[in-house]
Amino acid sequence: MSRGKLLIIGNGMAGVKCVEEIIALEPNMYEIVIYGNEPRPNYNRIMLSKVLQGEHSLQDIIINDWTWYAEHHIRLCTGETVHRIDTRGKYIETESGLKETYDILILATGSSPFIPPIPGMDKERVMSFRTIDDCTRMSDYSKTYRKAAVIGGGLLGLEAARGLLHLGMEAVVVHNAHHIMNRQLDQKAAAMLQQVLEGQGMSFLLAKNTQKITGRSQAQGLLFTDGSKLEAQVVIVAVGIRPNVDLARRSGIATNRAIIVDDYMRTSVPDIYAVGECAEHRGISYGLVAPLYEQGKVLARTLCGQETPEYKGSIPYSQLKVSGVDVFSAGEISGEDMQTAIQHLDRIRGTYKKVLMQAGKVRGAILFGDTAEGTALLGLVQRGADVAELAPREGAPDPAEMAAAALPAQETVCACNNVTKAVIMKAIQEQGLETADQVKEQTKASGSCGGCRPMVAVLLKHTHNLEKSGGGAGATPDKPVSMPVCSCTELGHAELKEMLDDIDVLETWPPDISLILQKLGWGSEHGCTVCRPVIHYYLQVSGGTMVVREIEGHSEVQVRWDDQIPLSSYARDARGLATQLRTSWIGAAMPSPVNIGVAPGPGSLVSALVQDIGLLASPAGWEIYAGGHAEHPVKQGGLLGVVETEVQAATLASACLQWYRQTAWYDEPLWAWTERLGFMSIRETLLDDQLQKELAATLQVDI
Repeated sequence: MSRGKLLIIGNGMAGVKCVEEIIALEPNMYEIVIYGNEPRPNYNRIMLSKVLQGEHSLQDIIINDWTWYAEHHIRLCTGETVHRIDTRGKYIETESGLKETYDILILATGSSPFIPPIPGMDKERVMSFRTIDDCTRMSDYSKTYRKAAVIGGGLLGLEAARGLLHLGMEAVVVHNAHHIMNRQLDQKAAAMLQQVLEGQGMSFLLAKNTQKITGRSQAQGLLFTDGSKLEAQVVIVAVGIRPNVDLARRSGIATNRAIIVDDYMRTSVPDIYAVGECAEHRGISYGLVAPLYEQGKVLARTLCGQETPEYKGSIPYSQLKVSGVDVFSAGEISGEDMQTAIQHLDRIRGTYKKVLMQAGKVRGAILFGDTAEGTALLGLVQRGADVAELAPREGAPDPAEMAAAALPAQETVCACNNVTKAVIMKAIQEQGLETADQVKEQTKASGSCGGCRPMVAVLLKHTHNLEKSGGGAGATPDKPVSMPVCSCTELGHAELKEMLDDIDVLETWPPDISLILQKLGWGSEHGCTVCRPVIHYYLQVSGGTMVVREIEGHSEVQVRWDDQIPLSSYARDARGLATQLRTSWIGAAMPSPVNIGVAPGPGSLVSALVQDIGLLASPAGWEIYAGGHAEHPVKQGGLLGVVETEVQAATLASACLQWYRQTAWYDEPLWAWTERLGFMSIRETLLDDQLQKELAATLQVDI
């Protein structure tokens, strides 16, 4: 069977990440060729500042070395710049005269430093900070010159200045805004960061606009619009990036600021895709790693012919270590109608926390000094959670540890080195690791940019707490450990549910909660606001049988169907099925809110693949999916089965919901439940015809 040729223009992080995903999905589907204009394999551009600061060598930041390309039969053409694409003939041509045909083309051309129109930019010793070669030049300059100016007070400018300090130079950061990192931080957090950096020897000139770079042929300094001057023998420009779109534009591919793509990363030309900093999706081009990796995963699944949730855009966030200081920023940190929901400053510990809201919804967050809550806050921002969720509940565990516990076992914690939560916790348990540095040494987690170190530290604490309470014993990557339900007990959800099954609570209803808590050895006579809803819920599923409906807990089951399409027979069937499910499940208590989507066909606005339960009309009847999730983390549902009639579809969907009610932990989303139990195990259970009917029939008894 002949393979199609997949050609990637760009050997950067986004394009190669997409290739990695393709290899994982369908390793033999394509003949893969990559063209890169640098004379080296794929490396982590985020880590350039660490190379400049002497913390890492070039070899340390290589993501995929030469052997990786060879092992996966990828032909890498380095030092080649593609200058032409013949979209009709389906081939590319390089500046050196090489030609290469393709069946599928991915544009991953990345971006270049934005060079502002300031007179003098062409002088010697004026440069940007973007590549390994730039690091080498800066190091060479430091051997002769002492005074440097960095134009740009964003993250890249600060990292460049920190590197110059390490090289023994004086570094002055010139920024046109009133505070540094103004896109990620508010004035308070920025002032705290500036104070730390000044203590390291960095200087700042804020609210300064550069009029020109002085000197004849070589840089001698900066002249500002207010008439003041700054002496500088080396000038580093770090004011942003510009997507590389010239190649696409010359080739007739639609561009705006970047290359325009749809939700599957397709450009305006068939068989040509774009991913990464060069791509513009719904009017936005991203310069952060997380969105680029999300795009790469969607594109990989698309090219491998697999069903995939469309890419809907990303909430920008940054969790990084700036010159040794942990900083986190997510969502919108300024704007109209934005209000402060939480603001806390601890000058003794040097920490700062601010959460912003709009119309009662969480829209942004800033953390400084201690970013352990970053993952939890990011989740609230991404789903636009109600501000009420920010309020700490009585007896609730540490929010950072709760976020660590809620993280799926196979979720990536360290994106730089592709280290998952399961790998980290397994290493801690099996090797008796006691410090975050030991975790870094053994797993490489937090060994690159350091942005994930707070989460690594929390996972370390979480694992040790579980071991102390006996909850961490026997954990494996496929069997993640659980944390205590609340501070009233050391029992996890599994242990609590098992003990409740053994207690005779059905003699009277409602049961005597105080007596039950006493039997359970609870640390509080009446429990707390965290554990009471949990116990109430588990009491109704005691012994595997639902016994009541009116309980404390979640009761949100939303059923959606696409009413925007013509009223075909499929559409009428979908409407009837949606109405039946909505009527059946309205008010039913759930471990966690559930979304059900009914799609009349593949082109429906309701995507069945990213719902908790998805029902999709097809020529064969109805396809039923479970375990999807449209928000972070985006999950594609698995196919439970295909049935012929709406009655059978409703039965299978209802059986799945009932099995979820009986076997899930309280507050466990349906997608997390499928990962914990294993999708194939759930599927086999539900396709047992007799059990399926019994589960669906249980609904009629319960409600």
